[in-house]
Amino acid sequence: MNRIYFILLASIGMLLGACSQQPGRVKVEGGTIQGIVTDDLTIYKGIPFAAPPVGDLRWKAPQPVEKWKGVKQTIEFAPAPMQGGNPASGKSEDCLYLNVWTPAKLANEKLPVMVWIYGGGFSFGSTSDPVHNGEHLARHGVVFVSIAYRVGQIGFLAHPELSAESPNGVSGNYGLLDQIAGLEWVQRNIAAFGGDPEKVTIFGESAGGISVSMLCASPLAKGLFRGAISQSGGSFGPTRPTTYPGENMKTLQQAEQEGVEYVSGFGLSSIEELRKIEADKLVPQGWTLPGSWPIVDGYVIPDDQYKLYEDGKYNDVPVLIGYNSDEGLSFPAGRTPQEYINNVNRRFGPHAESLLMAYPVCSTSVPRSARNLMRDAAFGWPTWAWARLQAQTGKSNVYLYYFDQHPLWPEDSPQADHGTPHGVDVAYVFMHIDPTKPFTSHSDVEISKIMGAYWTNFVKYGNPNGENLTEWIPFTNDNPQAMYLGNKTFMTPVPDEQSLWAMDNYFIWRRTPEGQEWAK
Repeated sequence: MNRIYFILLASIGMLLGACSQQPGRVKVEGGTIQGIVTDDLTIYKGIPFAAPPVGDLRWKAPQPVEKWKGVKQTIEFAPAPMQGGNPASGKSEDCLYLNVWTPAKLANEKLPVMVWIYGGGFSFGSTSDPVHNGEHLARHGVVFVSIAYRVGQIGFLAHPELSAESPNGVSGNYGLLDQIAGLEWVQRNIAAFGGDPEKVTIFGESAGGISVSMLCASPLAKGLFRGAISQSGGSFGPTRPTTYPGENMKTLQQAEQEGVEYVSGFGLSSIEELRKIEADKLVPQGWTLPGSWPIVDGYVIPDDQYKLYEDGKYNDVPVLIGYNSDEGLSFPAGRTPQEYINNVNRRFGPHAESLLMAYPVCSTSVPRSARNLMRDAAFGWPTWAWARLQAQTGKSNVYLYYFDQHPLWPEDSPQADHGTPHGVDVAYVFMHIDPTKPFTSHSDVEISKIMGAYWTNFVKYGNPNGENLTEWIPFTNDNPQAMYLGNKTFMTPVPDEQSLWAMDNYFIWRRTPEGQEWAK
């Protein structure tokens, strides 16, 4: 009996963090950490990957992590970045932490790694949201990591003084630099958790999916991942002084000028003075611009991303990208037909007429086609453009999807004609669909399992296909197919493709001198 006990004890000592002879204990940059050991996973919450970006480090690129003595208990989520609202783990400027869920029993297992980047319009978000719990994905044989990044004006403010401080002569995009620092930390440390730094896939939704798109275009992220998954993401619209969904990007010069106006709004004249303001006074309660969105700075994001992809200047890795059927439900195009028409004219100018034909509105109500216009302007067209450009100029496979899982609303409910709204896909991918909740169907549970399998297969192999799954054919410009994910799974021509071509004509025009002048 004693012999069996000591053999068991020795085996436990060879678990993750074997060098410490302590279950769940691992040495990383900064020092030794202690995680939570369960039957099948070891979980680490709140691992610092950079120095706290506070005081003089506010609005600076992330700095190396500060070392600590003894064993740091990494068993609770760190505070989320400063933002409006109240995240589950609280919020603080001291927010640059990440989390790891690993099924590895030994440090040399070299499991594939998937790194989650949360959404929230670059103004909100946290790794502590329960729907972002990576346990179910990790149980599919991958190391799951979620990283935090600065959001809002603290994460993305540009200003001439900040650009002058920077050795690269730019400002803004601190949140993206946080993501890159987190990925660099993964490269240097993930092997201690049983992960393989050469098999990292990044994935995110909404602002997180847009971040994935931007990391694919950033030379600073080259070599940090071998695959990318973007859910309702993509950043392929041109810069525009007036912000609209799908045309959120600004030039450094435009963003700096808005930054000057932002500082003066506090009755101040310098960044030095603004750094003395308490962080919670810098953060609006809602999603607002300026200063809360990435910009084309010539450094992190070198140029208009569409042009970068046209020229083949991007990180050419396999991608799995897509969007939801009713994204526009979350971004109203207008409450009445006339309001919708006015909004389309205001945004699309000379192309409003052709887009109103492609996305028509009847005389008495704003129908689904109007919501589809907002879906495609913000998510459908950028994703489709990404697929077409990479298929044209890249060597890696593109896997395109269309998620259309309909909730079981009562027939007389106002939601009965709804498709899949923005953000709903996250719970499905993370396999957090609760079959005991009202209106949850067997189909909901099954498609969640299928999506979890496709996503983790892609992380493992660079290809989503696997046993008992509908074959997912790569998108090509000769065969522009998407995987339909809903109560059934099947390959389909790209939904609403003719409407997307009408949208494409608008974006082509926007990049002409005439279109650029009109947008001013």
